[in-house]
Amino acid sequence: MPFPCDLAADHIRAIAPYQPGKPTAELQRELGLTAIVKLASNENPLGVSPLALQAMQDQLETLALYPDGNGFGLKTAIAARFGVRLDQVVLGNGSNDILEFAARAFLGPGTSAVYSQHAFAVYPLATQTVGARGIEVPARHFGCDLQAMVDAIAADTRVLFIANPNNPTGTFIPAADLMAALERIPEHVLVVLDEAYTEYLGADDVYDSIAWLARFPNLLVSRTFSKAYGLAGLRVGFGLASAAVIDLLNRVRPPFNVNTLGLAGAEAALADTAFLERSVALNRLGMQQVTQGLAALDLEWIPSWGNFVAFRVGDASGVYRALLQRGVIVRPVGNYGMPEWLRVSIGLAAENRTFLQALATVLQRTLPASLA
Repeated sequence: MPFPCDLAADHIRAIAPYQPGKPTAELQRELGLTAIVKLASNENPLGVSPLALQAMQDQLETLALYPDGNGFGLKTAIAARFGVRLDQVVLGNGSNDILEFAARAFLGPGTSAVYSQHAFAVYPLATQTVGARGIEVPARHFGCDLQAMVDAIAADTRVLFIANPNNPTGTFIPAADLMAALERIPEHVLVVLDEAYTEYLGADDVYDSIAWLARFPNLLVSRTFSKAYGLAGLRVGFGLASAAVIDLLNRVRPPFNVNTLGLAGAEAALADTAFLERSVALNRLGMQQVTQGLAALDLEWIPSWGNFVAFRVGDASGVYRALLQRGVIVRPVGNYGMPEWLRVSIGLAAENRTFLQALATVLQRTLPASLA
């Protein structure tokens, strides 16, 4: 008799699992380092909102009980903040959950999803997991070529994924271009607009995608508390869409997919606008510091609208390992079709400086005194 694994579906056996950024503890075990700067996973270097910490502390004595499976408090806060109804909100275990809900609810064998080259790895993974066909559209200047993506929609296409800003390249699609694409996309295709980094947009780039929901019932906006809100360890995300789309997503959503601390922490973080503003301001200064350093080292980098920047070093795997030896963790992006590139998250000023100094040493280049 065959072993059960031998009978697993071919599309599951063919999946290459998602590779997260290297954890600090793992590097400590491997090299025995004590001073480590982790700039690999686009986390908030300011940590957690004080209001969120207090809200979670207040819930510690309730952890023997199941969380609110409907997430009423957090959904109410989200609905109030963004001007939607409760039945237009779905909660996820991180925004990854929202992306996978979309795939499970709208894709399957005999259907396809469209996404860009150099886009978030979960799009092809979620598509492949449900046995659907992925249509990867070549990127344009490392970003989404929206016109080509719309043109790539096939008769069996049911989902189109767009990241804005894009991860791992950091590129941005202006609102007018997004609107033009939405007007061309057939109504039977669900458009998943992944806005995990939207809080980092400058005033000139901010747009109101949530207002578009009334006009485009096939639009799903996905957001997260893992980045600017500083709650990556809690894994809380949410999706906003028409009530009909949210109803289908809730049918595939596992019960209690957001835990008690996540619900409390996210609700409090949403209210802590001062912390969010500090996080965004710090990122803006850090982005300037890092990109000035990359330019001083004569390296090519992609202008980014997120809290990270991709830069080209040639022997990316070699530079990555050399940085690890110096206690600096960045992110290889070879699995995104960018074998000569690395991605670095924006950290505190001292962390950014440590990264630039280590990079200069590895590349045997000189960093200006003003940046060292």
